[in-house]
Amino acid sequence: MTDNELLLTLSTLFDKKLKPIEQRLTSIELTLENEIKPQLQNIQACYTSTFDRYKNQVEGYEAMQSDIDIIKKVVTEHSEKLQKIS
Repeated sequence: MTDNELLLTLSTLFDKKLKPIEQRLTSIELTLENEIKPQLQNIQACYTSTFDRYKNQVEGYEAMQSDIDIIKKVVTEHSEKLQKIS
């Protein structure tokens, strides 16, 4: 067997062995592109919108907490004044 024949035989053998691997890779790539990627994008969109909603509510909560602290202070001061009057 000549070197060229040996190389051709090896090439054919490699092609035969690699074909199923190539087919599996193609299948995996298609699954990633058509199924996994859109699902991940959907999950990301849900988390992003949820994060934005909670972020806005937290900012509102902080403002409410500040208002409550002021109200507590005023009520305490008024209670002390009322007790002094009584």
